[in-house]
Amino acid sequence: MALKEQVIENHNEFLESLRHRFLDDDRKAALQRFEKLGFPTKKDEEYKYTNLKEITEKGYNFFPKESHNITKEQLDELHLGEENFDWITFVNGKLHKELSKVSIENVEFLSFNYALNDEKHRDIFEKYFNTIAADKSAFTNLNQAYCKYGFFLKVPKNVVIEKPIHVFYISQNQEENTFYNTRNLLIVDEGAKVEIIESHHNFDNTYVLTNSVTEIFTYPNAKADWHKLQNDNDTSYLIDNTFAKQEKDSLTTVNTFSFGGKLVRNNLDFIQNGSNINSFMNGITIIGKDQLVDHHTAVHHNQPNCESYQNYKGIFNGNSHGVFNGKVFVDKIAQKTNAYQQNNNVLLSEGATIDTKPQLEIFADDVKCSHGCTVGQLNEDALFYLRARGISKKEAQALLLYAFANDAMQNIDIEPLKDKISKLLAEKLEVDIEF
Repeated sequence: MALKEQVIENHNEFLESLRHRFLDDDRKAALQRFEKLGFPTKKDEEYKYTNLKEITEKGYNFFPKESHNITKEQLDELHLGEENFDWITFVNGKLHKELSKVSIENVEFLSFNYALNDEKHRDIFEKYFNTIAADKSAFTNLNQAYCKYGFFLKVPKNVVIEKPIHVFYISQNQEENTFYNTRNLLIVDEGAKVEIIESHHNFDNTYVLTNSVTEIFTYPNAKADWHKLQNDNDTSYLIDNTFAKQEKDSLTTVNTFSFGGKLVRNNLDFIQNGSNINSFMNGITIIGKDQLVDHHTAVHHNQPNCESYQNYKGIFNGNSHGVFNGKVFVDKIAQKTNAYQQNNNVLLSEGATIDTKPQLEIFADDVKCSHGCTVGQLNEDALFYLRARGISKKEAQALLLYAFANDAMQNIDIEPLKDKISKLLAEKLEVDIEF
């Protein structure tokens, strides 16, 4: 049975499995919107270069088995050497405290499912939940209809969380293809600060489809950093929708590092709701074989004196396919906007392709906006220079590619994460680099 039919057929059983029912009407309405929209096809402009048939024509289990046999050694391999970090571990959708380390204080942290069951958080959910997530997308509506897994975190005013928090989503011991709808809600109050690292890991040979929605609210003078480390196996699909709403004088960063997964679609939407806002989006994609990674970004400059920076680098080998579509919207009152957008790509094989489309829509007249993209091969003169100094062709290529991708990591201030990304770059490029 195709996924759309399964979505409709399983919904009543899903609702019956929930302890909380106060969102039932919203979930049913979301399912109706999804049913009307259907999954996007290549006829849809936003999915013109991304064929989802591989995902949508498979069947999935909507109720994953909770049992697992994850070992400490397996978990240790996923860590970044971050002994001083906190981490949250979800296995087969369920939060496992015994596999987590949470030392943060003076914050409200709950698993998403528990938060839905906790009546004292009802007002917060009614105020924030699904208020910035787009309801015109099939996948966001599907997530709203089925969301259960994920976490809720509210950082109170002026609280600075010194330790980064690494969130692991693990699937293991599933005998069938499995479907997860993860939902994250992050609220960073005035003057607060937090850094999140998110990663997904499939330990089985069966297919996993994760449909994730994250809503980030950053209040005045607050700082929120969200780092997505995407390095899953070849039987994993990830559709990620992240929405960030910022108030005046705030700073929000979303970094996306895509190395693994059969098909990955990242939708990133920033909404600037005040003046003197800074928004940063960086991405590094290195894929091969027949992988596909698609980045769609949008920044809405709605107020004056704000800045946004987008810097995405792609390296494509084998028969891999990359997509980048970055949009910047500048409202007529958003004078003194400074928006920068750049997408640079290197194709390493004849079978690799990239479709890139940076876009600007500007309705103000006193702005500084730029956008651009490049697609090419390695510089032959630079290769010759390195080889003339005794460096092999393979190592010379890898060093140039490492340097090409490296500047997209410059605003990572978590050293273990920066080291991990550097090591993954080196592994993908098959070169020995000292850190």
